[in-house]
Amino acid sequence: MDTVLPDAGPQNWVDRLAPEPLRPWLKLARLDRPTGIWLLMLPGWQGVALAGSIQGRWPDPWLLLAILIGSVLMRAAGCAVNDVADRDFDARVARTAARPVASGRISRRAALAFALACTAASVAILLFLNLASLWFALGSLPLVVAYPFMKRITWWPQAWLGLTFNWGALLGFAAAQGGESLLGRLGLGVAGAPVLGEGWIPALLLYASGVAWTLGYDTIYAVQDIEDDALAGVKSTARRLGRHVPGFVLGAYLVAFILAGAAGRVGGLGPIFGPCLLAAGLILAWQARAVRQADAPRALKAFKANTWVGLVVFAALALGHFGVNSSFTTPG
Repeated sequence: MDTVLPDAGPQNWVDRLAPEPLRPWLKLARLDRPTGIWLLMLPGWQGVALAGSIQGRWPDPWLLLAILIGSVLMRAAGCAVNDVADRDFDARVARTAARPVASGRISRRAALAFALACTAASVAILLFLNLASLWFALGSLPLVVAYPFMKRITWWPQAWLGLTFNWGALLGFAAAQGGESLLGRLGLGVAGAPVLGEGWIPALLLYASGVAWTLGYDTIYAVQDIEDDALAGVKSTARRLGRHVPGFVLGAYLVAFILAGAAGRVGGLGPIFGPCLLAAGLILAWQARAVRQADAPRALKAFKANTWVGLVVFAALALGHFGVNSSFTTPG
């Protein structure tokens, strides 16, 4: 039987239900650890919800489904590339030594082919979205490709992850504007890139909020690996900050909360938005209080609570269309 990674949990569905030959591939895609899928998907959902509320409507369910599928595929691709790049580091870290590439169950070439197939499938989804979405998706590629190498060159790889994971907020905001898809434009020339005018200010604030949020929660996640990362020479904010991690996380979450509130206010969202956002803020405050440098299980529990934070913020943005009073018109 495959080794269960410490942060996957002994009851994950892959180890309980999946056929033995499929388990390494499902674990390469991190399907045994769905928290990362949620954290990649939710900024996209939030962008869709923000655009919808500014326009006085619910988010488009089909668009939310497309972002869900795309997030599963792109996280799988990103994890495969990350595992190939980090195979030597992973083999020296207790929490990651059992990963399929690091343990030799999947070859580098096979993992890269898997990543390419997942990327191709996600591109196929983009063909049905508007052209602005395609431009934003292309804009994310340098962030995705560079991320696995950040822990080698900077103490702040968590900041780069924030820039990468939350790009979906801009893509979702763009996709919610509607308009012609790439398939509809075939043979009709190439459309220009989206122009980030005044109507994009709420989305840019939401994106910045997400970057600060990720900086906080991924610092909590990195607490699990402080000792192993030090031995392997891997850099992280948790290693850099040491005993100051709780204060830093609290500060990052405070910035995230303020920027999310600013996105709703600038977008003119209705009165339900504020109380819902406050609920998310309370969960964030609990996380900052709960994290301890020497308590990896507690750090993992606090990290996983961010799924609820993202869902509550999404609900706040979606419900914000009640009583909306926006002077903005989202870009069309």
